[in-house]
Amino acid sequence: MSRFVIVTATALGLALGAAGSAQAADPKEVYDFYCAQCHGVKGDGKGINVTKDFSTDPRDFTNAAEMAKRSDEDIKAVIRDGGPAISKSPLMPPWGATLTAAEVDGQLAYIRKLCKCKAQ
Repeated sequence: MSRFVIVTATALGLALGAAGSAQAADPKEVYDFYCAQCHGVKGDGKGINVTKDFSTDPRDFTNAAEMAKRSDEDIKAVIRDGGPAISKSPLMPPWGATLTAAEVDGQLAYIRKLCKCKAQ
C-alpha cells in the first residue's frame, strides 16, 4: 500500500510540475533575470554588467522617442535571435532557445511598458 502512495504522489507531483511549466513566467521576473544585468532594473541601459569598458551602450528602454521607432517585430527578433538579427551588437545574446514564444511576447509588452510607447 505504501508503495502505491509513493508512486501516486510522485506521478501527481510530476503532473503538477509539468502543468506549471507550461505557463509563461511573469514578464518582470523574466526581465529581471535575463535583461536587467545590462539594460538596468529601470530599463535605462545602466545595468550592473555595464562598465566604462563595455564596448556598446545597451538600449535605453525608457527613451520613448527611440523605442517608438522600433517595430514590435524588431524587438521580438532581437530578443529571440540577438543583436545581429537587426544589425545591432552581438553582445545582445539570443534568448529564443531559452524563452518561450509567450515569454518573448511578455518581454515585448514589458519593454513597451518601460518606454510608455507603442511602435509607430
